[in-house]
Amino acid sequence: MGQQEKVSTSLAGAVAEDISASLAPVDAELARRYPGDPGTRQPVHTVYVPGDAFGAGTIRSWGDQALAALDEHAPDAATLARVLGLPGDLAEPVYTRVRAKLEREPVEDLRVDFEDGYHGRDEDADAARAARLVSEAYAGGTAAPYTGIRMKCMEAAVRDRGIRTTDIFLTGLMEHGGLPGGLVLTLPKVTYPEQVTAFVRLLEAFEKTHGLDAGRIGFEIQVETSQAILAADGTATVARMIGAAEGRATGLHYGTFDYSACIGVSAAHQAGDHPAADHAKAVMQVAAAGTGVRVSDGSTNVLPVGGTERVHEAWRLHYGLTRRALARAYYQGWDMHPGHLPTRYAAVFAFYREGMEAAAARLAAYVARTEGDIMDEPATAKALSGYLLRGLDCGALDDAEVTGLTGLTRAELDAFARPRRGDLTVTAQ
Repeated sequence: MGQQEKVSTSLAGAVAEDISASLAPVDAELARRYPGDPGTRQPVHTVYVPGDAFGAGTIRSWGDQALAALDEHAPDAATLARVLGLPGDLAEPVYTRVRAKLEREPVEDLRVDFEDGYHGRDEDADAARAARLVSEAYAGGTAAPYTGIRMKCMEAAVRDRGIRTTDIFLTGLMEHGGLPGGLVLTLPKVTYPEQVTAFVRLLEAFEKTHGLDAGRIGFEIQVETSQAILAADGTATVARMIGAAEGRATGLHYGTFDYSACIGVSAAHQAGDHPAADHAKAVMQVAAAGTGVRVSDGSTNVLPVGGTERVHEAWRLHYGLTRRALARAYYQGWDMHPGHLPTRYAAVFAFYREGMEAAAARLAAYVARTEGDIMDEPATAKALSGYLLRGLDCGALDDAEVTGLTGLTRAELDAFARPRRGDLTVTAQ
């Protein structure tokens, strides 16, 4: 071995100590505001069902209707591949997995709707019934992984009604066994951060009344107005809303049609790929980055109903919008009709399966520190593992095939995807 190089410094140790002391408040603020991804499963969609139409068999009914649509309009893999433009090597595995998903877990995230989609005559009774049915579904193992309600917003005209429905629903859950682990609430039409703060106070009061841990109940913020993106003073309101949630915000959901109408987009052009929608979602995405709050795309109002030609046209549109959203890192969207489920899962499964081998190879090379035609950074390894984990969570990929390609267990993938702050060089053992 050669002679060890002499190392010299010029600064006293007190310099580094003083700098660290001066940045301690910043360190604490970074840790508080940007804790990173929560490490939990993110559903690929949210299904909205009106509160007056929700029943014990809703989820199974959606799955059965989706399967019936496949049987009628795409009875085999080749037909679905031709309609959607799937590559030949993906046709059979995607089709098989879509059918299996619709049989096993047709809905990943269910929202019982008491806002725009609700037209019932007795909201008190419907909210209480929803609480009972949701509790029974969790107890019986038939619930979607995530379930909750969308109440009316915090605007003056409907505020009291929204507060009462939230109270009835949550109280009903407590009476029927407690809050389920997959509980999700959605606060719509948020315009000012103060409305978020008011909802936080409501949840705090409920938790205190029932002796629940502080912060037990989180919620999503629905972005449906221009003021939610840009405030009168020119600031990004949505970023302030995340702060106003005091750690309770779990998601930002884009409301395609309310937002489009708010800024004057004509009905014929209100869609998730409109430039105005891209701008709003990009602001949401940047505001949420690193905070642990996830961004969801909205929906399409073109329903796959009618004759086969019409259904195929609607499927192609929905598939294309979903693939477009996935490429832009919007890993969740809304589905408003059972006929959207086949193309939701076809798009998601194709997205993860077509990129699985390349992502796994790059991650395996990173772990082994081998040379290749792409030089990946630690942050890219984090993204690669996150991609594979999302594919595993939704059923697009299997544990055995991912482990076989990467040499990594699920726990090791988690370590890459969710490293501690300042430690993106974690390696599998």
